Amino acid sequence: MKLGSLKNDTRDGALCVVARDLKTATVAYDVAPTLQAALDDWAFCAPRLEALYEQANASPQSSRWFEVDFTKLAAPLPRAYQWLDGSAYLSHAERLLKARGTELTRELREEPMMYQGASDSFLGPRDDIAVEREDWNIDLEGELAIVLGDVPMGVKREKAGEHIRLLMLANDVSLRGFVAADLAKGFGFLHSKTWTAFSPVAVTPEELGAAWDGRKLHLPLAVHVNDKLLGRPDAGTDMAFDFPRLVAHAARTRPLGAGTILGSGTVSNKDTKVGVCCIDEARALESARGKAAQTPYLRFGDRIEIEMRDAEGRSIFGAIEQRVTHHEHR
Repeated sequence: MKLGSLKNDTRDGALCVVARDLKTATVAYDVAPTLQAALDDWAFCAPRLEALYEQANASPQSSRWFEVDFTKLAAPLPRAYQWLDGSAYLSHAERLLKARGTELTRELREEPMMYQGASDSFLGPRDDIAVEREDWNIDLEGELAIVLGDVPMGVKREKAGEHIRLLMLANDVSLRGFVAADLAKGFGFLHSKTWTAFSPVAVTPEELGAAWDGRKLHLPLAVHVNDKLLGRPDAGTDMAFDFPRLVAHAARTRPLGAGTILGSGTVSNKDTKVGVCCIDEARALESARGKAAQTPYLRFGDRIEIEMRDAEGRSIFGAIEQRVTHHEHR
């Protein structure tokens, strides 16, 4: 099934069930007020939401159903108790580190990198990316993300996949101009990781069919900047640390609460012909070819699009479509 959150006058929006074709939806007021509430009581809510989903796909005509407008949707979880982002694609990490004059160590090849980001407020799929200055080197990062149920501390990889409730797309916006200063302080990312946006809907694993093998999603992720294709790497190919591995890593020393969001990191393939999902990686590849980096970072007014389609060409999650805007202090 496909779930979203309709913007309203609350911080968490109203839980919606969205039809498979992303055209029709209903507020699931008779099941749970928010997606977080549904995740907190998933065993009770999931079958009832599934029943609404079946109705949604049967072209219902009653007044409770409405036409979907992505501009009125928040992120599926407009805020979350926890947002963790990994780095599951070693080709991405290797290229960025090499551009900075370092190498991917044996430890980084054997254990995933992961940081805890801001989760108090996420952007919706059509919300602008507001940044104060262009010279902060604004970048996008096309990713996959999973939403978890309760995960026990120390869960093993073989059991970790049982706790994956939903999948969605993410744009982990980065301000590359702050990365070096943040990392030099030894406490990780802060100013360099600004807004994170998510796709219009989150989907249950069974909705993905054969493309989801319980560990990886084997479909290409297309990223465009100003209608120009930046890349279309396959999310299953070259994923060195699959989602159960990432979950087990995150839960090694603590339990994870229902509603925790865990990102894959920027999707990347070893094959450079498929392109990339972030600008910094494009620039790193240009430098590796002995050329000065030419791909510009995002500027005010630039438009980005992140989308994944199934084998028949149908949008699965709906597209993230955003514009970079100038934030002015009031």
